[in-house]
Amino acid sequence: MIGRLNHVAIAVPDLAAAADQYRNTLGATVRAPQDEPDHGVTVVFIELPNTKIELLYPLGDNSPIKGFLDKNPSGGIHHMCFEVEDILAARDTLKAQGARVLGDGEPKIGAHGKPVLFLHPKDFNGCLIELEQV
Repeated sequence: MIGRLNHVAIAVPDLAAAADQYRNTLGATVRAPQDEPDHGVTVVFIELPNTKIELLYPLGDNSPIKGFLDKNPSGGIHHMCFEVEDILAARDTLKAQGARVLGDGEPKIGAHGKPVLFLHPKDFNGCLIELEQV
């Protein structure tokens, strides 16, 4: 069902410092920050030859990343995103197998302009999973 790893998301307490570290220390290609109000985050994508890293920073006081950073002030891995060909079919199959889809269960448009869903971390060994339709 899942395709390739699209990205690993890391919540960071200082977006500019984290982006600079990937750009200047590791020599990675770093994209410009983009606000994602529907998700309550500002993201920066780090382009790698085989995948991406998504740096997440809270956008507003109700950001889900704010709570994550309150518990993990230094930041940390927030989720992994896998590609799927048909997000609704993937959702229905996963729900039938007992996986919990977060929110209302309907896809939202993600940072890449494609439909995304999130799966409950307690159903996946403590890891929040994002599915993105390709």
